[in-house]
Amino acid sequence: MFLTTIDKESCKGCYLCIPVCPKRLIKLGSEINKRGYHPAIITDTGECTGCRACFRMCPDLAIEIAKVV
Repeated sequence: MFLTTIDKESCKGCYLCIPVCPKRLIKLGSEINKRGYHPAIITDTGECTGCRACFRMCPDLAIEIAKVV
């Protein structure tokens, strides 16, 4: 199992992570962060396979993936 988090304040809402998630677990967020962007959000962290596609795609390094043991 993996825990995937998106730092809402670092995310600039480019949404490059959304189409690369093979499980379609990332979507457009409705909240606005302090920088004025709508950050992406994870819909179901329990389904994440830890493939790191979103992590590699993020230009702002706003995504972290950790293996839960």
